[in-house]
Amino acid sequence: MPQYRRFYVPGGTYFFTLVTYERQPLFSQPENVSLLRQAVATVKSEMPFTIVGAVVLPDHLHFIWTLPNGDSNYSKRVGRLKVLFTQSLRGKNALPNDVSISRQKHRESNIWHRRFWEHTIQGYQELEAYLNYIHYNPVKHGLVTCPHLWEYSSFHSWVKKEIYSPRWCCICTPSSGGQWSIVRWAMPTLHPWFPTKIHQMRSLPMGEKINVCQCTPS
Repeated sequence: MPQYRRFYVPGGTYFFTLVTYERQPLFSQPENVSLLRQAVATVKSEMPFTIVGAVVLPDHLHFIWTLPNGDSNYSKRVGRLKVLFTQSLRGKNALPNDVSISRQKHRESNIWHRRFWEHTIQGYQELEAYLNYIHYNPVKHGLVTCPHLWEYSSFHSWVKKEIYSPRWCCICTPSSGGQWSIVRWAMPTLHPWFPTKIHQMRSLPMGEKINVCQCTPS
C-alpha cells in the first residue's frame, strides 16, 4: 500500500475534504447538519482555529481552516470532529455489525470514509481559487443553480463582509413581477488586492467587492 504523507505547516491555512462512508447522503437531513455544527463548535473550543470557508453537501464537506501560530495539528482536529459527530448519531460505544472486519478492527463506524483529503494553501491566488471552488460546489453537483441558493455555505458570510457580490456566478435576476429569470454569467477572475494573509481580511476596503458575475439579461 502506498504511503500518504501529509504536509504540516504551523499556523498554516488548509483546504479539507471529508466524505461520508459509501457516500451516504447524511447531510441531506437538516438535523444532521445541526449536529455537525455542534461538533465543529466543540472542536474549536477545545483546539482553536479559524474557519475561513466551508460548504456542507449531502455526502461530503469542504473546509478551509487557519490554525494558530505554532500549531500544525489539523489531523487531531479532523479526527476529533469525526468522533464527536459519530457519537452524536451512534452513541459513544455503539459500533455497527454490518461493516468490514477492517473497520471493526479499527473501531470505525459507518459514518465517515476512513481518510480525509487536505491541501496546504500557499498564497492569495490559491486561497481565492479554493474559496471560489467551495462556494460554487453546490452548483457543480447540480444541487442548486446559483451559489446564493445553497444554505449550508460560507458564501453568505462572505457576502455580508462585502467581499463577494450576492450575484457572484448567479444565473438568475428578479423580473418586474418579482420572479427569477435566467441570465448569462462568466466565471470569476482573480483580484490583485485579495488578502495574502487571513488576518488582513478584517481591514479590507469595504467599498470594494468581488463582483465577478458578469451577467446580462437573456
